[in-house]
Amino acid sequence: MPTPKFILELRSKIGHDPLWLPGITAVVLDEDDRVLLARRADDGRWTLIAGCLEPGEEPAIAILREIQEETGVEAEVERLVSIEAMPPSAYPNGDQVQFLDMCFRCRPISGEARVNDDESLEVGWFPLTDMPEIPLREQRCLANALAPDHLPKYAGRPTSMG
Repeated sequence: MPTPKFILELRSKIGHDPLWLPGITAVVLDEDDRVLLARRADDGRWTLIAGCLEPGEEPAIAILREIQEETGVEAEVERLVSIEAMPPSAYPNGDQVQFLDMCFRCRPISGEARVNDDESLEVGWFPLTDMPEIPLREQRCLANALAPDHLPKYAGRPTSMG
């Protein structure tokens, strides 16, 4: 996937130093309790649909954009599932990054799932009982999206400021 222009501009100023970025992830579930997954072109792993917010973009709007861009599926956000600070990581070129990920539960409203950009090798709907392996963090997003209480989950425990 091409690096967004705003990140390239930041990297021209900070080099490979750590960059804090807002990330978004979608658990898209259809009426048959199938989840929408994409197999990434860069590493071949199956994943939930995810991306990075553009400057000034609202998270819920951004995840709907990502779903459509990557899969051709038009969706709507049902609710916020979780907010989680991801561990720091580095790309092969040495760029250091850390994401604050916001996971949303979404439902499809139109469109057929298909590879719709160069970020994915395959796209498809999978029954919850017969899915390919997805990363552990995404397994947590999925479990939280299926939780009966519908409350957003937060890593760690809030502490009193007083």
